[in-house]
Amino acid sequence: MLDVQRRDFITLLGGAALAWPLAARAQQVPSPVVGFLEVGERSHVLAAFQRGLAETGYVAGQNVAIEVRTADQYDRFRELAAELVHRNVALIATAINAAALAAKATTTTIPIVFATGVDPVESGLVASLNRPGGNVTGISFLSAELVEKRLALLHELVPAAARVAVLVNPTDPVRTESTTKDVEAAARTIGLQIRVLNASTSAEIDAAFATLARERADALFVGPDSFFNSRRVQLATLAARHAIPATYAVRDYAEAGGLMSYGTSVPDALRQAGVYAGRILKGAKPADLPVLQASKFELVINRQTAKAIGVIVPDKLLVAADEVIE
Repeated sequence: MLDVQRRDFITLLGGAALAWPLAARAQQVPSPVVGFLEVGERSHVLAAFQRGLAETGYVAGQNVAIEVRTADQYDRFRELAAELVHRNVALIATAINAAALAAKATTTTIPIVFATGVDPVESGLVASLNRPGGNVTGISFLSAELVEKRLALLHELVPAAARVAVLVNPTDPVRTESTTKDVEAAARTIGLQIRVLNASTSAEIDAAFATLARERADALFVGPDSFFNSRRVQLATLAARHAIPATYAVRDYAEAGGLMSYGTSVPDALRQAGVYAGRILKGAKPADLPVLQASKFELVINRQTAKAIGVIVPDKLLVAADEVIE
């Protein structure tokens, strides 16, 4: 009886000895690494992307690692993309058109997922929306339609405005050209005069506001731009200081004190980009994933800011708003 027990015990030990290394190896399987290209401090953007990843079963810090590379200026994205390629990441994601273009110019093999307000076909990111081709796909905003609608909402908010300053970032020439063209076309329809101002640094934003104050612009249209978004507090503060009615592309600005925003829900778009990233990590090919069109848009009005600068918000806009910040 003792011999049988001893034999069973030895067999158990032998099985455990085999199982332990297998379990250890299973635990040591490396997690995929996702590179994320960003500008400034926008933790909410990364958080939204991570929520999308989590929907596909990838949780940051558990079974996927995310390496963020941040630039102060767009011309650094090529260098940062090269770092991620050298790191041999499994995928590169970004919510910045210039960063997506830099990543595409750097690698033709590592998958790239973008979220952009620029036409991804015209900018050269993909061959077509339905069949992106290559290693790039993502989420697209309806830029021209949004610009026209946002300018119309600004005109409805301040109908007496005739001269509108438009702030764009020249270091993203693709988006700057697109925004300027769309605003000028919409302005002709409404009958507004447009004055385009450039800014790509905090100091240049200050200088742009000094110019529009000197030239007595009636309102301000801030072009959609990730750098501007990272400086949204500065923009909202300057607009309030100069008492100039301003419209912005996303709700982040209104939450920071900006008067009004209309555009795509960035958290929803980034969540969708995260879902695409998760599907690619599971084996899907970017070329087979059509570029999605953002479908959630929101109008946010900061009534407290309106009162501070002496703007009376029409009841029609208050009713139409998805959120009114009191």
